[in-house]
Amino acid sequence: MRQIRTMNLAWRVATFVVIAALGLLYVKWLPYYDRAFVAAADHSIGKSILMGEAASAPAASIEAALGYALAYGKAIWKAMVLGLLLGSAVQALLPADWVARLLGGRHFGSALAGGVLALPGMMCTCCAAPVVAGLRRAQASAGAAIAFWLGNSVLNPATLIFIGFVLGWRWAALRLVLGVPLVFGLGYLANRMTSAREVAQSEAMLNALAGEAQQPSFRRWLAILGRMTLRLVPEYVILVLLLGAARAWLFPTIGPDVDNHIGWIIAFAVAGMLFVIPTAGEAPIIQAMLSLGMGVGPAGALLMTLPPISLPSMAMLARSFPPRVLAMVVAGVVLSGVAGGLLAVGLRF
Repeated sequence: MRQIRTMNLAWRVATFVVIAALGLLYVKWLPYYDRAFVAAADHSIGKSILMGEAASAPAASIEAALGYALAYGKAIWKAMVLGLLLGSAVQALLPADWVARLLGGRHFGSALAGGVLALPGMMCTCCAAPVVAGLRRAQASAGAAIAFWLGNSVLNPATLIFIGFVLGWRWAALRLVLGVPLVFGLGYLANRMTSAREVAQSEAMLNALAGEAQQPSFRRWLAILGRMTLRLVPEYVILVLLLGAARAWLFPTIGPDVDNHIGWIIAFAVAGMLFVIPTAGEAPIIQAMLSLGMGVGPAGALLMTLPPISLPSMAMLARSFPPRVLAMVVAGVVLSGVAGGLLAVGLRF
């Protein structure tokens, strides 16, 4: 019996590793490898998904909503499918006590581990959200999950390379210098905010998961995948449509009037935090806005706030974190955007 359980565990872990490795190779690693050469040669990775070559986003309408949703969906659907597969596989295939030992601690080490594990993923905030939900269900600590969530986009090695070739290496350095404390600092704070009651609930859930793990893994995996898809995808699609329609309200006509005043920096920090983009989408967005004469202050704010979170990803994870933790993340991201804008102005980017 012990030999059968050991073989079953080995099959489950091997299946997860194969899905993660092949999925990331196909969806992320190979495409980004090719795109890096394009960025180096052309100093561009495409048009701004926000407004194309125009000076403003299209007026709010059904057409604007559908147009953005289709363009965004085309860019991220493969990563979203992979995120759902991995988020459900974390719960069904990996032993819960493994996840808890690596990512379940309420100290800085678990946040560090979560952020480091995010580096190969290179997912946008919404595609990482199902994996984060799966990690939380498998009893990863709030800090580890937050660091994993933010680290996927903020510390994405491919995006840093794209930013360097498209915007300049000082922009990539700014992202890295502010991104490291954002990812690991907010992860540490999230762990510090975990109450004794939540720790006890986590331990009770871990014991319950040990019993669930005795169920047939493949059947349980399909059940979890189905539940996650039905719960996360509909609200995600609705919010992407709404944000696509609201582009003109979040981002007014771009030009020299959008200067380095602190009011613009704060406004763009908040707008960037709410809006949703595909991986590395901030590089062509900022490139287009700078070419239209926008100040470097608002650009620095967008550099730090467009990637890490969005209204759809926060909605997808509303059940995975206490409201106070999500509020702390929102505040931290906006403050990092303001800091990015002020540093871009002060350093005369």
